[in-house]
Amino acid sequence: MNLLFVASECAPFVKTGGLADVIGAVSKSLATTGVNVRVLIPAYPAVAALVATGKTVMTFDDLFGGRARIVAAQAEGLDMLLLDAPHLYDRAGNIYLGPDGKDWHDNDLRFAALSFAAAQIGLNGLGGWVPDVINAHDWQAGLVPAYLRQDGRPAPPVVMTIHNISFQGVFDGTRLSALGLNADQFTQQGVEYYGKISFLKAGIALSQKITTVSPSYAAELLTPDFGMGLDGLLRERQLDLHGILNGIDLDVWDPETDASIVATYSATKLAGKTKNRAELEARFGLTKSDGPLFCVISRLTSQKGLDMLLDCLPDLLAEGGRLALLGTGEPYLERAFIDASNRYSGTVGTIIGYDEGLSHLMQAGSDAILIPSRFEPCGLTQLYGLRYGTLPVVARTGGLADTVIDANEAALLADCATGIQFAPINGLMFGHAISRTCALFAKPKIWTAMMRRAMRHPVGWDLSAAAYLDVYKSALAP
Repeated sequence: MNLLFVASECAPFVKTGGLADVIGAVSKSLATTGVNVRVLIPAYPAVAALVATGKTVMTFDDLFGGRARIVAAQAEGLDMLLLDAPHLYDRAGNIYLGPDGKDWHDNDLRFAALSFAAAQIGLNGLGGWVPDVINAHDWQAGLVPAYLRQDGRPAPPVVMTIHNISFQGVFDGTRLSALGLNADQFTQQGVEYYGKISFLKAGIALSQKITTVSPSYAAELLTPDFGMGLDGLLRERQLDLHGILNGIDLDVWDPETDASIVATYSATKLAGKTKNRAELEARFGLTKSDGPLFCVISRLTSQKGLDMLLDCLPDLLAEGGRLALLGTGEPYLERAFIDASNRYSGTVGTIIGYDEGLSHLMQAGSDAILIPSRFEPCGLTQLYGLRYGTLPVVARTGGLADTVIDANEAALLADCATGIQFAPINGLMFGHAISRTCALFAKPKIWTAMMRRAMRHPVGWDLSAAAYLDVYKSALAP
């Protein structure tokens, strides 16, 4: 099978969040099953060196305002297709946001171009390589099936993957012509969404199959509380909706070989974790303690529930815990955690920003990772935590519910607990989960058994890649 992935980012080349990790990892995993995967992303400045060494395989005289080309290159075990359109992508800084912190004014054109280029690959192929299936990821690739349908020629089926439905790519309805879409596309069955254009809605409505990143999130999306205005459409398409759990790249995230940590370790030889804790304490200015060291590696947003952590922080510290936080996001949360690190110097450490190597050290050196998300399609940090024996403390929602086994009495008696869950999702129950974590940490035998169990829990892509392959085959079925 020839498979074209279409996404706005892909690790390790361009990354702003978990989407990039998933695109890079699942592509490699599918390749091991015999699928010929090529990944199409925009040619941002971060991939300039790759563009310079690649081969031009398609050209556009005018792609939404300028000349463009697709460059094929191989790197990091991936077959990459880079959409080189300097007028759209040659910009410093965040790939989605301008210097003012707001969306680039022409994001509709930037990602319509990505979808249009993918459609041209689907219709015309590349030097004899023609995709059997196109997998479009998130709103940035949502117009792929619209451009295919508009062309009218036989085209490969499209599978639309929703990584986070809260980002829908909604633009003014007057932009239809600028996006190269015909008036007959502006319907409830097409790209129209309450008088506007929604890229994600178009992808859901027009694709042959739809996937999302965990079974629980797939069920949640059918409800008004989680579907964010698209639940009705998803209920209509629910027979075509499949929840497939994310995995992680086991080569990149491996405590036995990780070059970003100061001491490697394994489920049978845990001593290295102590050395990583000492380094983490030094990096965050934390004093040593007999209590658990909690970490947060996250976007600082209300979705992630980190306002609740601020409320729970005094009790966390009173129970002997400490906190190391790495993240960036909403300014009021950034200021609040900086203030907390000043107020609780030695027990709370905050670094605003993102550092890939430091995130590995935090997973290796912490005892538990806090993920109190109000909703979470899948989440990857809890999977990294499991892999590194850093027990996840998670809200019972989406993929968090699907990947962490709560240390309740039944699970402890059955020797299957791998973390701590809480529900309902509010500050009171989150605080209770933190207290439970501290109580479990005070019982070294139980805690160590949970660590070893977590590290052996399957978090790779094997099962999920097979599930994706089944969806692709069903999309091809007559």
